[in-house]
Amino acid sequence: MTVVTGMSEDGPVGFACQAFAALSLDPPLVVFCPQRTSRSWAAIASAGSFCVNVLAEDQREVSTVFGKAGTDKFSTVSWTPSPTGAPVLDGALTWVDCQVSTVHEAGDHHMVVGSVVELGPVREAQPLLFYRGRYASHAELDPRGWSGEVLDNLLTWQRQSEWS
Repeated sequence: MTVVTGMSEDGPVGFACQAFAALSLDPPLVVFCPQRTSRSWAAIASAGSFCVNVLAEDQREVSTVFGKAGTDKFSTVSWTPSPTGAPVLDGALTWVDCQVSTVHEAGDHHMVVGSVVELGPVREAQPLLFYRGRYASHAELDPRGWSGEVLDNLLTWQRQSEWS
């Protein structure tokens, strides 16, 4: 699960986003797909930059907060600004700070391509998974358990220090 955040003229905005992926290693690009009706996305698009916060398994409550429309999502969630100024949520497994590169219409969604500015550190935890309409544990999806390489497989680009 991810939460896409940005800084609008009125303050921080964000929404839970399941449709997020690494798109390219060279140049480093990501893609996510917000609903066309999302007011949070409209505010983020105006700002021109965003941060994708990859949630950890212990952040179900954060996911729930950002999955609801019309609430003051940042009243109960602590954050610090990323290099572009977008909120980095405290406790995130990692984060990806980006500039909006391109936006395509895709049915009832937009397909947003972001140029990666910086990657955050990765903390020791499992990612928060949402599968078949509910939160799922790693054991439910793979009875053999997941290795510590799961996050590396989800975030397939190299670290910024390795970009050349």
